[in-house]
Amino acid sequence: MAGNYDPAMLVYMKLERLLSIVIMLLNRKRVRAQELADHFEVSCRTIYRDIETINKAGIPIVTYQGNSGGLGIVDSYKLDRQVLTLQDMVTMLSVLQGVNSTFKDKQISSAIEKIHALVPANKQEYVDNHAEQIMIDVMPWGSSPAHKEKLLSLQRAIAENLLCTISYQDSNGTATSRNIEPMTLIFKATAWYLFSYCSKRHDFRLFKVNRINRLEVTSQVFSRRNTEYQQYDSMMNESGTVISLVVRFSRKIRHIVEEYFEQSQIIIHENGDMQASFELPDNDWVLSYLLSLGDDAEVIKPQHLRLLLQKKARNIVRLYQT
Repeated sequence: MAGNYDPAMLVYMKLERLLSIVIMLLNRKRVRAQELADHFEVSCRTIYRDIETINKAGIPIVTYQGNSGGLGIVDSYKLDRQVLTLQDMVTMLSVLQGVNSTFKDKQISSAIEKIHALVPANKQEYVDNHAEQIMIDVMPWGSSPAHKEKLLSLQRAIAENLLCTISYQDSNGTATSRNIEPMTLIFKATAWYLFSYCSKRHDFRLFKVNRINRLEVTSQVFSRRNTEYQQYDSMMNESGTVISLVVRFSRKIRHIVEEYFEQSQIIIHENGDMQASFELPDNDWVLSYLLSLGDDAEVIKPQHLRLLLQKKARNIVRLYQT
């Protein structure tokens, strides 16, 4: 099932599924949602989410009632059967080639070849040139071969539903050994994370891949659980793990601030300094992020974070005075 794949594969499989649904509706007047769900091995809820995505893209799909009813494209709507434009192909190739630079996945490589096959011969050079104008590289600068090999091993474990044993060091430096059911790889901000079910905690957990010191992919197969990362992420946000910040940034790093925040989040002061209001997960990463900006960032709110930063700064000063 699609849920057994890592994020790279999910991107490809969802694009392929959306295109296949449109093609099926072009070739057949009506198709029932359950039939589509059975065909793609997903839930009806997923199919209806796909239909909503297709509708937002401008292709009107509605539900017809009765014995011959089902999902269908509005009769009065005219659709060119060549669904992909050259720009669509450029965008898809940029994304897939970027993801595949990390994973070297055969199915993604196959998808890239299929897209290239759709490009008319006299447009191949145009598509190739434009696909090179945007590159998505999800590996940090200076990544070691071992880090990439770890990601590839985790990808295989997720795809084949294989239990893993890991040695993990948390943010406090405490090391533990855990048996986990790997479910999803997530690239968020500047790091890779692994969403898994942890038998030690009897619950779902998010592990930072860089903190996995030892990884053993076993031959033992597990049955994938129903919870998805998006559900876990929503529950964590709703449980109060998000912190609201007000931070004043020096005008010297205006280019960085404008890169990370929307204009609606920023107030510009007369001297050019900026003040931003935003939310972040309440964890050690927030401290690391703010400390990395040095004296170019000052936390206005919340007060407890100001005190934590003061303590960290004093400790740093003491360290370098000895």
